[in-house]
Amino acid sequence: MKECGGHRPPLQMKTLYLDIFSGISGDMFIGAMIDLGVDAQALERELEKLKLDGWRVHAARGQKMGIAGVKFDVRLAHEHSHEHTHADGTTHTHPHSHAHGHEPDHEPGRSHHEREQGPHGGPLLKTSFGKVELSVFETHVPPRFRLYFFDASGKPLAPIAAKTVILEAVRSKKKRQLFQFKRQGDYLEATEELPEPHEFTAVLRLKLGSRTEKRETEFVEDHHHHDDRDDGHGHAHGHEHGRNFAQIKELIQRSALSDWARNKSIAVFERIAVAEGKIHGLPPEQVHFHEVGAMDSIVDIVGACVALELLGKPRVLAAPVVEGTGFIRCAHGRFPLPAPATLEILSARGVGVTQCDEPHELVTPTGAALLAEFAESFGPMQGLIATQIGYGLGTRDHQTRPNVLRAVLGESDAAFRTPRSALDWETDTIAVVETNLDDITAEFLGHFVEKAFAEGALDVFHTPIQMKKNRPGVLLTVLCAAADADRFSELMLRETSAFGVRRSTHERRKLKRELMKVKTEFGEVTVKVGKLNGKIVQVAPEFESCKKLAEQTGVVLKMIYETAMNQMTKNE
Repeated sequence: MKECGGHRPPLQMKTLYLDIFSGISGDMFIGAMIDLGVDAQALERELEKLKLDGWRVHAARGQKMGIAGVKFDVRLAHEHSHEHTHADGTTHTHPHSHAHGHEPDHEPGRSHHEREQGPHGGPLLKTSFGKVELSVFETHVPPRFRLYFFDASGKPLAPIAAKTVILEAVRSKKKRQLFQFKRQGDYLEATEELPEPHEFTAVLRLKLGSRTEKRETEFVEDHHHHDDRDDGHGHAHGHEHGRNFAQIKELIQRSALSDWARNKSIAVFERIAVAEGKIHGLPPEQVHFHEVGAMDSIVDIVGACVALELLGKPRVLAAPVVEGTGFIRCAHGRFPLPAPATLEILSARGVGVTQCDEPHELVTPTGAALLAEFAESFGPMQGLIATQIGYGLGTRDHQTRPNVLRAVLGESDAAFRTPRSALDWETDTIAVVETNLDDITAEFLGHFVEKAFAEGALDVFHTPIQMKKNRPGVLLTVLCAAADADRFSELMLRETSAFGVRRSTHERRKLKRELMKVKTEFGEVTVKVGKLNGKIVQVAPEFESCKKLAEQTGVVLKMIYETAMNQMTKNE
């Protein structure tokens, strides 16, 4: 946490702006809140009200590309552990788990599952100063060696100088690979990726003064390199069928957390459950949270809500959502970014996504759900008077930007301030790009509309107008995310006869939307429902659902539509 230096105003500010230029995840969000001044020990005390055993939070200062901030982690204790306290007063437990290494030269007659393992799942190699854990971290990122250092009693030590360490992976006499390391917080990480297969002899050389110590261990693949948790932000995409949404909801409801923290935590989980349910074809209550159901991620989500409460429940605004490119490894195989759940969560809220050239995931499903639940609008800063700035650090080192979430706490200038509404509608900021045309053919106009929709426009339409010299013309309009305004301005200039375009930004107010299944005498129909302050104010049967049922039953489409509407009216 930040050192106190000079006078700082009390945490009574009303606006929190999340600058998500490098993405957002649950642990980055909490790290940023702690850097803003949230007490990590107070946060941990609140989280203990969940009555979950076997975890501790760990908050420590670090840097990413020279930007100092707080790295937040949840550490789990599985079978047995040792614990220590950090300078910020936060304790955490190192879990001991099974891994994939063994040392036949030092401990003959024991299988690799019986060897002494370190808290990160790797084998422990004895040295003159204590032990070195040789682990492989590969959850959702390319695999790399990580080295952790301990004294003889198991107490963590600071890493030795990276230049004094060399590791060699020997697969045969002709297949050898040398790895060098760089320091990353409390461990050393290899500068190169570890290729498959992960079955080899690892030869570790440590240069200690005038002598060099050499240690060897055999690696065999068993896919348990690490607690299945982190993707560079602190989020996993592997299946973990620990709890479903109904169980998590019950867990939170029976806790002693405040009503606000309980309700908001459940709401964030519900957004993920609805998204996962849509992907897998399941009701939200039956969704097993293989991506967030692990205890550490429950702590992340509830912790994020508690941190906001400790910060005074400020109004939350966010920058336009930026995501990376490439593929992720998840339970569905290799999948292009954005991750399936992330895209579903943001699309359900009507939030636009713009991809950048960073070849990694930037926005996790947890981060997307936090944005969807708390952010009132998405756009650039407007009249924000910053009083405090905090940085939450991710795990991975990005190529094009520091892996940090910048959180700006302050007040909005009165000229830009929008009063907080008592209504729970959703808001965002969009761009409107338009031009007047009197010399474009219908064919080219239709082509532009199709292309703009294919490029991700929120809406495209043209309106008959009267132009100069009484010429008939059209007003061509594109609605898009604010971050996409340049892209669609260029598209309009290139694909139409326009010599210029007009641009403006507008705030939207939107009902909270849900898709429901309604049983009628003809069959089941999907209905879109709009809610305001928890009450249904709009109902619209989905046309494609009605059309499909009409084709299956031979019933007139209009009758199916009206029957679904009447059924919804009865259910209200």
